[in-house]
Amino acid sequence: MFDGTSNELHEGNLLIIGSKIKQISSAPITPPAQATVIDAGGRVLMPGLTDAHWHMTMAGSTLQDLDAADSGLMYANAVAEARATPLRGFTTVRDMAGPTFGLKAAIDAGTIPGPQVYPSGALISQTAGHGDFAPPYAVPKILGGHASHDEELGAFTVADGVPEVVGAVREELKKGASQIKLAASGGVISDFDPIDSIQFSPEELRAAVQAVSDWGTYVAVHVYSSTAIRRSLDAGVKSIEHGHLADEATIKLIGERDAWLSTQAFEPGDEPLSPANKAKTQNMIGAWKRILTWAKKYNVKVAFGTDLLFDPAGAARENLMLTRFAQVYSNIETLKIATSQNCELFAMSGQRNPYKEAKLGVLQDGAWADMILVNGDPTKNINLIADPGHNLVQRARRTRRKTLCALCALCGGRSRNHILA
Repeated sequence: MFDGTSNELHEGNLLIIGSKIKQISSAPITPPAQATVIDAGGRVLMPGLTDAHWHMTMAGSTLQDLDAADSGLMYANAVAEARATPLRGFTTVRDMAGPTFGLKAAIDAGTIPGPQVYPSGALISQTAGHGDFAPPYAVPKILGGHASHDEELGAFTVADGVPEVVGAVREELKKGASQIKLAASGGVISDFDPIDSIQFSPEELRAAVQAVSDWGTYVAVHVYSSTAIRRSLDAGVKSIEHGHLADEATIKLIGERDAWLSTQAFEPGDEPLSPANKAKTQNMIGAWKRILTWAKKYNVKVAFGTDLLFDPAGAARENLMLTRFAQVYSNIETLKIATSQNCELFAMSGQRNPYKEAKLGVLQDGAWADMILVNGDPTKNINLIADPGHNLVQRARRTRRKTLCALCALCGGRSRNHILA
């Protein structure tokens, strides 16, 4: 077993009762009545992988699908992608923009298969910011115009000034957001904002952080440049998403402010981009390795995410992107980041944490029984994770309201109790 926190594997037996781990023991465990005993065959059991920057409704669709008048295609694609995500070994995701509240409710109820979801709801953006996809000729809302189609879907919300920003934040909290995401700098896929632009004033950011803190959770920001990161940290933001254009001093400051760097190991070709949008990435080539090296140097808390979107064929690169972290961190450090460490960030949502009843990302007594069984030892060969079709033996997920557990693929749901030997 790799338990998500230790520096080495250990042998043992594990008992699951319902959807939680009841006992882990180096000695044999006497099976309860009607339990299913599973011989893991010397394979490696570990917590399910997690993705700290996922987009459930965008990973499985193109931008054209999102813009279609009938949103049914987008949701159908999202349901298919929700099923595929845990089959790649990712049993928990933090969704960082999109209309995912209904999908999460269906997954939690057992209506459709999928990962545990920490939803952000709509990305909150200023006018002409990273989340403003309305055409330039459209009359803005502030001058009497209508919300864009993407805003009506709940993928993005455009807000300007402190009252609008606070209102937008509270709206997503009302819907059930576990954390809030704002765009604090220019982006790659957005057409109108230069990558070096700084978005939202200090007053707007502080007001958003205050409103979110009043609900006991935290703000994450889409941000690239050092200046925008520093403005966000000064406002009290706790999760820096991306950060690829930051300098060394700013990465160090993230750690000094007890914030997180949630970043992605992007390489050319990970996402299809138009020539204009691709030009925005020129200063980012290889930047992920540089900022992670600084983060490791200064013991900055790091989260792994992928931010894959608008390329259905590319969603499966999720596993490959995780293995790239091992170019900076050791294999076991990388696995810790993608399991227990990500879940430390997720748990910062406090009472807004939808899974606060037990721990995620660890194999411990009382933790949720979310786990994967690997053909081989990923602590020695991290590339096993990159090929889940061959190397993840059994993968399933628990549901909060159904009598299923993380290994029900092994018994077809016939038993609520399991022992892995």
